[in-house]
Amino acid sequence: MLRALFVSSRPLSWVNTAFPFAVAYLLTTREVDLTFVLGTIFFLIPYNLAMYGINDVFDYESDLRNPRKGGVEGALLDPRMHRPTIIAAVVTSVPFVVYLVAVGNPLSWLVLAVSLFAVVAYSAKGLRFKERPFLDSLTSSTHFVSPALYGLVLAGATFTPQLWAVLAAFFLWGIGSHAFGAVQDIVADREADISSIATVIGGRATVRFAIAAYALGGVLLLFSAWPGPLAAILVVPYILMCAPYWNVTDAAAETANRGWRRFLLLNFITGFLVTMLLIWFALLP
Repeated sequence: MLRALFVSSRPLSWVNTAFPFAVAYLLTTREVDLTFVLGTIFFLIPYNLAMYGINDVFDYESDLRNPRKGGVEGALLDPRMHRPTIIAAVVTSVPFVVYLVAVGNPLSWLVLAVSLFAVVAYSAKGLRFKERPFLDSLTSSTHFVSPALYGLVLAGATFTPQLWAVLAAFFLWGIGSHAFGAVQDIVADREADISSIATVIGGRATVRFAIAAYALGGVLLLFSAWPGPLAAILVVPYILMCAPYWNVTDAAAETANRGWRRFLLLNFITGFLVTMLLIWFALLP
């Protein structure tokens, strides 16, 4: 059971939600306190178990048709694990949420509520935002940007135009990443009668949409506080990752999985470089 829960939580993606919260909170407060530690742990594991576990439960039928599932790119969760996964997601999340609400304020409660709603709404039956084209990419991006926004609000950050530029760029990165990731699943999703941005507008248009989102995000970073503009360079590898699929056909959409595997590696490299820029920013007077 523990192994199934571990795989379902997508450990390769843990850092993508914990890091934004931790950085946002730490750079605002400039101290490591109990809220920093518990918030980081929450967005590291329970948050991802809830987000991806719920997805694996409600996407089981389509995952059976998807050759990517059953490894690091997503669990193929045995039906016997569906109920335990939902229970585990709730049980591991509630104590952290109670604490974060207790130490927060009305605005932080709102941001946290939106973040948790997006986690559930993306996959849960009756909502299924993942099947609403374009809203699917917006919701997916919210999964990663909302922890950063929450950390800033919880820590009492001052929102400047430069900070909003960074958050908007991050949001566009999330939109582009989700859109590109949806391309490889066009065939499986159509067989399962699942709508997505990629099944509706097609693989070629979706790839171009993703490239545009990355490029616009890079432009916005040019308006961030120094050394933030240097991060604009980091969108180039993502654009190059998508570029070979500029004219991909829907029938050949599964070939985009090669690009997606590069994306998983690229995130760690980009994360390291962003960390270096953030340390630089923190040391500035």
